[in-house]
Amino acid sequence: MNADTVPVSRYEIRVDTVKKIVTEHTDLGNEAAFALAVHMVRALDTVPEHVR
Repeated sequence: MNADTVPVSRYEIRVDTVKKIVTEHTDLGNEAAFALAVHMVRALDTVPEHVR
């Protein structure tokens, strides 16, 4: 096992996935895309699971 391995949470993976989608489909910069991705993931987390 590599000592430099950094654990990544499922939340961070979800935010990164949304950020990549946002940057691919908009002209937003990296910081703006990240901020929007955080808002989007938080909003999706508030939707009850049975509705998702």
